[in-house]
Amino acid sequence: MSKNAILYHNPRCSKSRAALTLLQLRDIKTQIIDYQANPPSADTLRTLVRQLGIDSPRAMMRTKEALYAELNLSEADDEALIAAMAAHPKLIERPIAVIGDKAAIGRPLENIEALL
Repeated sequence: MSKNAILYHNPRCSKSRAALTLLQLRDIKTQIIDYQANPPSADTLRTLVRQLGIDSPRAMMRTKEALYAELNLSEADDEALIAAMAAHPKLIERPIAVIGDKAAIGRPLENIEALL
């Protein structure tokens, strides 16, 4: 049975490009979503949180990004974090691969390999 994947991808990011290469080498049909050009909706982000198996959306955010501090998100609740990522996709950690009903952040790349 062949697997399919969705990759939330930033083509300028070396880790994201490495994740895409991994999926291609494994012959996994991949739907590539440039999440900066096509930001995920709040509902999609909530689904990703569930698929990642994380307790808070903060775990899928680039908390060292200057925008995170500018928006004063360190004390924000989960819904505010989701709204911030939907409005500012550069806050989303990259890459994120979804295979079946599970997802993984590709930092390190072994996280995605574990889904395969």
